[in-house]
Amino acid sequence: MPLPKSEPAGKPGKAPAGKPERKPWKKKTPVEIVLDQEEKLKHEIAEIEVNLKAKRDQLSKFEQARKIFEAT
Repeated sequence: MPLPKSEPAGKPGKAPAGKPERKPWKKKTPVEIVLDQEEKLKHEIAEIEVNLKAKRDQLSKFEQARKIFEAT
């Protein structure tokens, strides 16, 4: 059984005291949507490349350590 709410629901369109109002919603054109998706994808790819570079560096260090162990 759901519990009743202790606070009454606020009126739509008004922000509660102490909180900034939300920006009004602006409808995007299909071109803007595609461009936003392109930017997000570029950012995601850049992050993945940074992680991949770090993992390659770590792999290189492990390979160097393996060569040292094999030499002894």
